[in-house]
Amino acid sequence: MLTFPRIISKDFCAKRLQGVIRAKSSLRNLDSNEAQSKTAVHQPDAQATTMCDGYEFSRLLMDWKSTVGEGYKATWLNALEERKKQAANGNIIDSYLYKNVKHNEIVSKNQRQSFSYLKLPFKDDPITADFYCNAAGRMRMGQIFQDLDALAGRIAYRHVFPAEPIIVTASVDRIYMLKNLESIKDFNLVLSGAVVWSGRSSMEIEIKAHALNGKIPDTVTQENLQDKDLILSAWFTFVAKDPETRKSFMINKLIPSTNKELVDFSYADNRNSRKRLRASKANLYLHSPYPSESNMMHRIWTASNEIAAMKPKPKNIVFMKDTNMKSTMFMQPQYRNRHSYMIFGGYLMRQTFELAYCAASSASHTLPRFLCLDQTTFCAPVPVGSILHMDAKVVYTEDVRPKDVSETSPSKVEHKTEAEKNTFANLQAPPFNTVSEDPSSILSSPGTLIQVKVSTQVQELASEKKTQSGTFVFSFFAVKDSVNPSDPVNKNVADSFTVVPETYSEMIEYLDGRRRTEDTVYHTDVFKGMKNT
Repeated sequence: MLTFPRIISKDFCAKRLQGVIRAKSSLRNLDSNEAQSKTAVHQPDAQATTMCDGYEFSRLLMDWKSTVGEGYKATWLNALEERKKQAANGNIIDSYLYKNVKHNEIVSKNQRQSFSYLKLPFKDDPITADFYCNAAGRMRMGQIFQDLDALAGRIAYRHVFPAEPIIVTASVDRIYMLKNLESIKDFNLVLSGAVVWSGRSSMEIEIKAHALNGKIPDTVTQENLQDKDLILSAWFTFVAKDPETRKSFMINKLIPSTNKELVDFSYADNRNSRKRLRASKANLYLHSPYPSESNMMHRIWTASNEIAAMKPKPKNIVFMKDTNMKSTMFMQPQYRNRHSYMIFGGYLMRQTFELAYCAASSASHTLPRFLCLDQTTFCAPVPVGSILHMDAKVVYTEDVRPKDVSETSPSKVEHKTEAEKNTFANLQAPPFNTVSEDPSSILSSPGTLIQVKVSTQVQELASEKKTQSGTFVFSFFAVKDSVNPSDPVNKNVADSFTVVPETYSEMIEYLDGRRRTEDTVYHTDVFKGMKNT
């Protein structure tokens, strides 16, 4: 029997989406002296982000369909026509939004002047929760990444206001989950942040996520968000450029006005120093491994050859090459940034995360928990109309055990011979993580830390050349003996597993992943210590 879709009236849609619009357009703390809807601070990134939903729904449902004058979000057809005119005149500007670049006197600002937040009432609004939940009933982090980047962009524009440069995401310095949240329906979420460090043309933004058991305050301030509710921290670096000359653009200075702001500024400065040091001296693609790492590589290489000869291969051993997953996407204009011609960085983070999650889930045979996104640099922009190639693989695993469990414990696998026992012992590098005594920690149970590297390349249609766009390194945690909640019939149970590199290039990726894990542990300890002082 054929069925026909019911014709839904605009009034019905308006009522149906009213709650969603109210929940998702709750961005606050914009100065009243900012020209509403006429500056970049008010423009949304992409059409799939939370902060854009209310804007788009209001235009669709309330007949706000003007495509002329200041303050509207340009359609792609508007931007495309403008780009053709610019090309004909020989003057290409990288932003449709800015036709006249505004330069202003450099002033000093503090954190409060850029502070902004976004309310996501998962506990109070089932529709919002349904939009954000994953197959396990937890937060779908890809959606959160889009909101984090969009909010960071909004904060950056508030700091540089009233100047109007192009601001782009230069890097994501770290996104880390501090607490384990089993169900999205148990809490309301607030994303909030501010500029915590600034240079000549760059700024660093810290965004935090707080999970509240009760109602979200009508007005969110830095003071009424408590550290006990903190579940996620993220740091973004943005750079300002002149849309006409493409050169760096001087921005307002950040002056810490309280002890807390001074601590935040110093912490950001320290992290930037470590990042530069790693880039210059600890880059395995430029410098050879340390002697201890070379010895480890040889032990793993020897063990990998012995394992390859085993029939059958142990179930909890996975060769790195077998974890590889690829995806290719055409970059459509619906995911452009607020300047219209390039793809929104948060969308790229979402897509790389989804592929990384596939690789981690396939290798662990369960639904792992997101732990962190390591330092990521956007090497090249991704234009609308280009092709994005993504390549993911598990590059490092770590068996997370209680402190009193021996590193050479044979509990991971049943060894048949003494030789096999030695083989598996050679695969076990000393772990940096142990089971946490904090019951709210993601690492509060034994399991496997899984690090997935996603390399991206962009290909413009005029050439077959592929340009490296960025490398995203995600870490997940698969709890040992956990049952897959999306598969209640088969009840797939996760067990610890080890990824094994075989070639020299895979060994280098393994060592790089191990170093990143150590660096994450260091920064997490410093951050937690800073919050406890």
